[in-house]
Amino acid sequence: MGYAHTHDANPHWLPRLPRTATDDIPGTDGWPLVGTTFEQLKDPHAFTRKMAATYGPIYRVRSFGGRTVQLLGPEANELVLFDRDKVFSSEQGWGPVLNLLFPRGLMLMDFDQHRVHRRTLSVAFKPEPMKLYCDALNEGIAARVKQWSGTKFEFYAAIKALTLDLAATSFLGIPWGPEADRINQAFVDMVQASVGVVRIPIPGTKMARGVAGRAYLKDYFGREVPKRRASDAQDMFSQICRATNEDGSLLSDDEIIDHMNFLMMAAHDTITSSATSMVMLLGQNPAWQDKLRDEMIGLGLQGDDLPYDRLNDLVLTDYAFKESLRLMAPVPSIPRRAIKDFDFGGYHFKAGTYVGISPAFTHKMPEYWPDPEKFDPLRFEPEQVKARHKYAWVPFGGGAHMCLGLHFAYMQIKILMWHLLRDQRIVLPSGSGASWQAWPIPKPRDGLPVQIVPRG
Repeated sequence: MGYAHTHDANPHWLPRLPRTATDDIPGTDGWPLVGTTFEQLKDPHAFTRKMAATYGPIYRVRSFGGRTVQLLGPEANELVLFDRDKVFSSEQGWGPVLNLLFPRGLMLMDFDQHRVHRRTLSVAFKPEPMKLYCDALNEGIAARVKQWSGTKFEFYAAIKALTLDLAATSFLGIPWGPEADRINQAFVDMVQASVGVVRIPIPGTKMARGVAGRAYLKDYFGREVPKRRASDAQDMFSQICRATNEDGSLLSDDEIIDHMNFLMMAAHDTITSSATSMVMLLGQNPAWQDKLRDEMIGLGLQGDDLPYDRLNDLVLTDYAFKESLRLMAPVPSIPRRAIKDFDFGGYHFKAGTYVGISPAFTHKMPEYWPDPEKFDPLRFEPEQVKARHKYAWVPFGGGAHMCLGLHFAYMQIKILMWHLLRDQRIVLPSGSGASWQAWPIPKPRDGLPVQIVPRG
């Protein structure tokens, strides 16, 4: 994960451990120089299954420049995410991947600093602004679904474009058009760069485009902050510009810029992936399209929009989304770094150990999910949820770092399905979505060709 340069720039980070510090953990260092990196990138899920079968639920690998210990299963998820003893640093876990482009984002903060900033940002996700986002989502999604109706297209690219446009209106409060397109492209370039192999901005590389995108957005947000502070606009950006810390002070310009960059990044690729997997699974299971549609019609609503106060009435849509997130976890693995010694599973781990947990693996453990590859939304009926380990399903993380925007994600998906399924059905050509790129965020290699067919 490109560990080498990070400690100089972050003097509070723990020094790198000697490789021998994890010698007593079973595992492999893989090939000279590259370790297990390429095998992991080729098929992360198959690699994790192989390692778990060979070494058990606790093992070490050497990839992306350093050793990491993987901890698999719900108990490991609870240990790391709930983090009762404040052992696991998100900043030092995600930092090597994200620090160059998304420094000081919420995911790159720990403990008290994270708590203070999360509380400040939460103003943008309170019911009143969420109702306004709901109106903007209904308007934007309804218009785009009308364009899709009766056509064949690649869903991934289409929903990515729509999600970015919706973020421009809901998050930034700007109309669709050239300015929104330029902002959206800057975010795309930054996200691409964050997972690029080349970690310095050499001209022509993804990293160079990402750094240029960040510079553009820093300038754009910097110019807008004073205007938004003086306005009473209700979009997310304006809300955050006017948000106050616990002592009543406003966030600094740089803090606002960093938070907006991070929130836009965190929202658009994960929702794009989650919407795509749900559309594919509903296309493969047409009887479930009918069940969701029947529930929608059963609400007896007048008008075209799904009102904010009826979102929770789409119970089956909620279950189907949760099952899609189980089968295709939008964040397949979560990195952390131990900043204190800890014990788990009969092993002792030293402060400085890089650890990872795997929602994607846990979500398919047959002891918690019988017939794990089957699409069965009824797994999320309350009785079944109550009987399962609380951390067997963690698509949004957990504990203090539970995804701040998860209710926005549910809202966007429910409104999308509302406009997509009441008057149309999803039809997949043979083989559509057969192969997915698993890392860093799941994506169909063929773009998921679909046909949206009006119901007769």
